[in-house]
Amino acid sequence: MTILLERASNSRCTLIFAHGAGAPMDSAFMQSMTQHFVALGFSVVRFEFPYMAQRRLDGRRRPPNKMEVLQDTWRSLYRSVRETTAGPIVLVGKSMGGRVASMLADDLQADALVCLGYPFYPAKKTDQPRTEHLLNLRTPTLIVQGERDALGSSEIVRTYSLSAAIEFEWMALADHDLKPLQRSGCTHEQYLQRAAQRVADFIDRHVPQ
Repeated sequence: MTILLERASNSRCTLIFAHGAGAPMDSAFMQSMTQHFVALGFSVVRFEFPYMAQRRLDGRRRPPNKMEVLQDTWRSLYRSVRETTAGPIVLVGKSMGGRVASMLADDLQADALVCLGYPFYPAKKTDQPRTEHLLNLRTPTLIVQGERDALGSSEIVRTYSLSAAIEFEWMALADHDLKPLQRSGCTHEQYLQRAAQRVADFIDRHVPQ
């Protein structure tokens, strides 16, 4: 498995950071968030699920692997990082990567979980929520979500009954990639930096250093 590891000076903990369904581990979003995390004192391990790794080899777009394969990939990498890391480990995922991590966080006994743009339901299918496993989640969790997210808008998600372990950071006028409308007065990069700071504050409160 190919990984990207960026170590922070005097690292506070290690983040394992998974990509979403459509973009690789070195997409602009993943690169920017990783830079912000490292600047805030977190070491970051990025990886790719098998279908995305194969696309890197042959250039062909393909759908994500079956959930069993996605979960096995997460488990394998977590075990590898755990064997070589003495400090806390936080699972972080963009969209699909966060959804898969949320299904494993309790079993892996991760120190915390962070989801950036959680896919609460398929696009235009608000009547098909993917929330059953979130009802009894025990791992301290932060979901950073755009209010306009097409896969989980604030209007709909605020009606859900979810585990008390889950906290939200709602990004005003932002979409699934945390990109705000122009009238917000902020740039996408400013929003990503704000999201990273919110993640850092959350980890400081919930993860022993």
